[in-house]
Amino acid sequence: MSRIGKLPISLPAGVEVKVSDDQVVTVKGKLGVLTQKIDDSVSIKFEGTDLIVERKSDEIAHRAKHGLYRALINNMVKGVSEGWSTIQELVGVGYKADAKGQMLELALGYSHNIFFEIPEEIKIETVTERGKNPIIKMSCVDRQLLGQVAAKIRSLRKPEPYKGKGIKFQGEVLRRKAGKTAGKGK
Repeated sequence: MSRIGKLPISLPAGVEVKVSDDQVVTVKGKLGVLTQKIDDSVSIKFEGTDLIVERKSDEIAHRAKHGLYRALINNMVKGVSEGWSTIQELVGVGYKADAKGQMLELALGYSHNIFFEIPEEIKIETVTERGKNPIIKMSCVDRQLLGQVAAKIRSLRKPEPYKGKGIKFQGEVLRRKAGKTAGKGK
């Protein structure tokens, strides 16, 4: 049995889960509502304040989807009760970030500024302090959407391995390279 799939999902107070006849799970909480269509190979059972995700058989395809759908539903429950957030740091001289509404303006060392439109579901905030790297803070109830947008922003200028310049997640450890050595050794 899947180690992730067999774990129960505990529902916090104020979170409501409904499963429709056509296998669509709706999770409603204080921060919003999320829906996810699940496969016929798994079923959801309620036990008190816990949710149990069960699979129909031990086929390889059913075992693979068991842990996946349990993790997706758990992320939805946590999203509508607590929310998800991510923090990105801009490392580099002259790198700037400025959020005006749902439009993020980035100066990343290119010949032009990059304007990136953020989806309405995501709350964005930029922090610029003197002597520190600019920071982009994003929060959302949908973990998939937040991760996808954060990855897209990071892809605009990935951290390079020599000086570490670029957009990185806060706390991310980069593999650094030594660079050139001086002289030829004669």
